[in-house]
Amino acid sequence: MAREAHPETPDGRYFVARERLWRKTDPRLDDSARRAAVKALMRARRAVAQAADAEEEARARAEVDAAKRRLGERGPVWWDDGAPDEGGRHPANSRYAAWWAALSPEERARGA
Repeated sequence: MAREAHPETPDGRYFVARERLWRKTDPRLDDSARRAAVKALMRARRAVAQAADAEEEARARAEVDAAKRRLGERGPVWWDDGAPDEGGRHPANSRYAAWWAALSPEERARGA
């Protein structure tokens, strides 16, 4: 059975998982840049899991951070209308509160 998609904010900036807003990848990235960054991210995540010591883990986590920044999921926001980054917040405690409240219980459950 296919997994249902997480709820996405109407402006396309975030998705909701574990009841938190997570910044989406910058949609302006061309496909090859996006794929290269995703590949680097997956490689770095594997390195975190396989790290033999704290130093290796720290290096791998820095690679994860760099890849997520290339994707636009961390660091400066990729939109240009001055809206702040609300990543990490519960949708009910953000400017998306009305949108979140209007979702059906089933839709909100996909973001749990």
